[in-house]
Amino acid sequence: MTDKPKLNPFLKLGLDIGPLLLFFVANSRLGIFAGTAVFMVAVVAALGVSYAMTRRWPVMPVVSAVIVLVFGGLTLVLHDETFIKVKPTIIYALFGGALLGGYLFDKPLLEIVFDSVFHITDEGWRKLTLRWAAFFFLLAVLNEVIWRTQTTDFWVSAKVFGFLPLTFLFGALQVPLLMKYAVEPEPAEENS
Repeated sequence: MTDKPKLNPFLKLGLDIGPLLLFFVANSRLGIFAGTAVFMVAVVAALGVSYAMTRRWPVMPVVSAVIVLVFGGLTLVLHDETFIKVKPTIIYALFGGALLGGYLFDKPLLEIVFDSVFHITDEGWRKLTLRWAAFFFLLAVLNEVIWRTQTTDFWVSAKVFGFLPLTFLFGALQVPLLMKYAVEPEPAEENS
């Protein structure tokens, strides 16, 4: 059995946040509708690069891409920016709900998402799952408050300069939990 090809962490980060940065730049120069179109193309391109390099579809980016394409498409076809603004709420609520559902059914979905990057105890996975679920629900509420009370430009800026740093900060704050519940990975079986 061979190891699955993995992306360089910096390339993975670029593929994850690159489309959002392009959305920000296109919105600031050309408006929300052009920004939405650029975002849609960039998300598909990032998925294509990821698949070409790993020969597998990453779960969270695929789900995000489908929602971006559906709600971005509605935004462009109906010429209504509400759809692209609601998209993050739906993604965050979906991820939070999926994590909570996995928790309730004792299926550690984060273990699949993190693709064996972390090796922690079952209790660690449960705690990490609850934390991330709560964080995603908080982001869903925050997105709703911001898009409903602020300008479109402010909302786009908040996505890039607020939500993104908050996510990195929240992830960094989970390091003590990861260290507390860390276990040694099981050695891979060698073929004789």
